[in-house]
Amino acid sequence: MRALGFASYFPLGEIAAQTACHLRLTMHHKNMTDKYAVIGNPVSHSKSPLIHALFAQQTGQDISYEAIEAPLDGFAATIDRLRKEGYKGCNVTVPFKFEAFNCAAELSERAQTAQAVNTLSCEGERLIGDNTDGAGLVRDIEQNRGVTLQGRRVLLMGAGGASYGVVLPLLTAGATITIANRTASKAVELAAKFSGVTGGSYEDLAGMQFDVVINATSAGLADSAVPLPDGIFAPGALAYDMMYGRETPFMAFARAQGAMVADGLGMLVEQAAEAFYIWRGVRPETAPVIAALRG
Repeated sequence: MRALGFASYFPLGEIAAQTACHLRLTMHHKNMTDKYAVIGNPVSHSKSPLIHALFAQQTGQDISYEAIEAPLDGFAATIDRLRKEGYKGCNVTVPFKFEAFNCAAELSERAQTAQAVNTLSCEGERLIGDNTDGAGLVRDIEQNRGVTLQGRRVLLMGAGGASYGVVLPLLTAGATITIANRTASKAVELAAKFSGVTGGSYEDLAGMQFDVVINATSAGLADSAVPLPDGIFAPGALAYDMMYGRETPFMAFARAQGAMVADGLGMLVEQAAEAFYIWRGVRPETAPVIAALRG
């Protein structure tokens, strides 16, 4: 197992320098500091240590947060070790979200629906699993992008793990959801878990329009052709890609169709804020953190 220090995550600039100083101070007081981590494999690219450091600095919470790479066959053992070492909680990223779901003794409703866990809380002998991905998506769309989901027609592209995590929060926000997938049966299977959600193939979308189109597939990494028909975006529609860091084919397609375009960086920060709130009972301001990451 390999624990990665904070220094590699800080961008240049005064904010980062102040944050790094704050973290060095807290790291010297481990006995007083509540410990958290993000666990994945690989995990060296994770922005979570920086995000939570900025949250801690902003809210005055005395925590440490590190990135830990667990062996592919050693997630449960890593969790056991961290619990024995007094860690208060962990975020979980690929490929361990489904294992975290199985490790948790208690699950929130949204974790049960997602069938995956990205946030673990250690409360005495209790290991509690939650999934904050969908809450992060909804908050980014509504709070940061200014798009109300109540009564909106939402197309969710993909029927994999990322989609499972966001359907319930989107429904709770009042959206009407259609799920499309290259293998239509998977979209139908996911849709059948919820009342009023429809699922099918991309071919089934001909002649339909949506107010919000969310790309929850990994196609953005492969530069594959976008399977959407022309005219899919209603006037003023938002095209939201869960990927971040570069312009994806989906984003380029949406721009050409006249849609507003957003990447998933805000969702990343918002799901982290939701986890921070679960652990600390304090909800941090996300706008300055998003701005720092984009800067």
